[in-house]
Amino acid sequence: MIIGVPKEIRVEEYRVSAPPTAAGTLIQAGHQVLVETKAGLGSGFEDQDYAKVGATVVKTADEVWKQAEMIYHVKEPIPSEFKYFRKGLIVFTYLHLAPERELTLAVMKGGVTAIAFETVQLRDGTTPLLDPMSAVAGRVGTLAGAHYLGRKHKGSGRLIGGVPGVPPATVVILGGGVVGTNAAQMAVGLGARVIMVTRNLARLRYLEETMHGRFETLASNPYNIASVVKEADILIGAVLVAGTRAPIMVTKEMVKTMKPGSVIVDIAIDQGGCVETSRPTTHADPVYIEEGVLHYCVTNMPGMYPRTSAIALSNATLPYALKLANQGLRNAVMSDECLAKGVNVYDGHVTNEGVAKSLELEYTPLSSLIK
Repeated sequence: MIIGVPKEIRVEEYRVSAPPTAAGTLIQAGHQVLVETKAGLGSGFEDQDYAKVGATVVKTADEVWKQAEMIYHVKEPIPSEFKYFRKGLIVFTYLHLAPERELTLAVMKGGVTAIAFETVQLRDGTTPLLDPMSAVAGRVGTLAGAHYLGRKHKGSGRLIGGVPGVPPATVVILGGGVVGTNAAQMAVGLGARVIMVTRNLARLRYLEETMHGRFETLASNPYNIASVVKEADILIGAVLVAGTRAPIMVTKEMVKTMKPGSVIVDIAIDQGGCVETSRPTTHADPVYIEEGVLHYCVTNMPGMYPRTSAIALSNATLPYALKLANQGLRNAVMSDECLAKGVNVYDGHVTNEGVAKSLELEYTPLSSLIK
């Protein structure tokens, strides 16, 4: 199979889907890897690093997209890339289609097989290709929140960990999954007072035991959320429902009750956001103020640390990329129900129920299309 690795072109996105070691592994398995020049530069990988492992470095994105049978990407394609969509092309990347009607319709029209990292799901419900970036995003979220509390950024001026004689900031985390856990670990490590809110009581008990009671826990319900939001110096939205739009957990009225200069970090923004006042931002222009509260809603938070993120992402996605390349699409998804859940669009049909429901499109089970 010819596998294409184009340069990421979203604003200040420096990750690369396949570091040289991953490209070399695909080549050793008998496949051809086309890498757009400078695709790995933001993550610290030179063109010569790819050439050394046998990859073909090409000058333009055109060459990659037009020759490849599978595009191995990091972030969802943007409108300037829609022109490359064609029947039979596999796009293997983060897609987050639930809030992205324009992208979904373009994928359907183009006949692309769109396989989303974030909806590949194991039988226990875990998302192995999302988890590495969720871990990075959780940690980045806490660091970003601490940074924007600084008075220079019109934050409250409160140091996240306080100092002897001065209490620390209060960090409220909505969600107890991978994102929330990593955000909590980072916040606890920085000395903050941490309150985690989630509806999964078994998860709360587990975290209480493993972290030895170093943060407070609350069961998720509208009353508790409204109450604890008022206390937050940093509010981290870490809610995820795989494949569907994130539920709104914090209303605009709740935001109005927050302290002036407090910070909202909505990590769920990739899936539409879990705070009513959230809207997508970029690393180039990451923050805006609404109701006196700073909002940090960057859609690719792990892109801030591309070296770590690119390697962690590749560690998780490469086995699936190899399976698709080695077995072909049909055999790969028929032999692996977890990978099959990653197929969001096939031959013009939406094959992920959550995406279809979120966008009010017709849902077609993949099993009825591939036999």
